Amino acid sequence: MPEMILLFAKLLWGISPMFWGEYSHHLDKKGRLIIPVRYREKLTDEAILTRGLDNNLVIYPAKAWETVTTQLSQMPITHPSARALRRLLFSGAVQLALDKQGRVSIPDYLRDYATITHTILLVGMETYIELWEPTCWRATLDKVSSVIADSGHTLSLNL
Repeated sequence: MPEMILLFAKLLWGISPMFWGEYSHHLDKKGRLIIPVRYREKLTDEAILTRGLDNNLVIYPAKAWETVTTQLSQMPITHPSARALRRLLFSGAVQLALDKQGRVSIPDYLRDYATITHTILLVGMETYIELWEPTCWRATLDKVSSVIADSGHTLSLNL
């Protein structure tokens, strides 16, 4: 029933399902990853896989990637942080191509960057998907509370 409501909302208002949850999968011998069925709908051949900011990988659907590239193109190339971010994201970027079984190939250089060898966690981040080596993901989760507590920003949710 919830899938019907989401489909109806998407048809009426153009709302797409968001990426939520964690999924554990194994890479096959050719470095291919099975994308969970619930994620495939938003991952057309225009989706992009690239390096993430935390030694992970990120899959951006076409619209999210367009937003990222627009923001990056507005940053001055004379600023060292802007250049570093552009280098990180653009140099590693590859266009995804899902095969008939819903698999994507992850290039060696991206697997090396994220220290992914066999098991990989796909983590939904609303508008994009993060790919993690499981030990790194657990370490990142262990730091979440302290990162939020140490932040100079007040975070609040208006429910």
